[in-house]
Amino acid sequence: MRRLAYALPLALFAAVAAWFATPILRGTDPSVLPSALVGGPAPAVALPPLLDSKPGIDAAGLAGGPLLVNFFASWCVPCRAEHPLLMRLAAAGTVPLLGVSYKDAPADAIGWLAELGDPFARIGRDDDGRAAIEWGVYGVPETFVVDRAGRVRHRHAGPMTRRVLEEDILPLLAEPGGEAR
Repeated sequence: MRRLAYALPLALFAAVAAWFATPILRGTDPSVLPSALVGGPAPAVALPPLLDSKPGIDAAGLAGGPLLVNFFASWCVPCRAEHPLLMRLAAAGTVPLLGVSYKDAPADAIGWLAELGDPFARIGRDDDGRAAIEWGVYGVPETFVVDRAGRVRHRHAGPMTRRVLEEDILPLLAEPGGEAR
């Protein structure tokens, strides 16, 4: 009985250690959140425009890609961090950017874009977060690559960085059916 009292905590420790070691040994990144949308069609949601000068987002706006769909909010600090990269990407004309203002007051989102610049070809308002649910968004910012066939090819959760752009996004755009414009 005394041996069992010593062996039980040791066995429990070994089980917990194996649980945490499994992703490391497999080489998987536990911070990567899977998306059921990857490989499937982009959700056909209709979002009203944020600005009077640009259209909102609908199924027609998602056709003919490739394009990037970026969920953002004025209250989102990581969105502010990734915004200069989105501005440079838009200025280069590599790929059209569609923005979705997520659960944000329109006046706040418009002011944020006026302050930081507007990289988006279209901007839709997702006032209640229903479109984000359709897209499987966990939180902002999130960016999706949509190919010419209207399929979601990639999802990036969190602020986009130069490394993410160069290693993950741009190679997808260079593949057949995903050519950058």
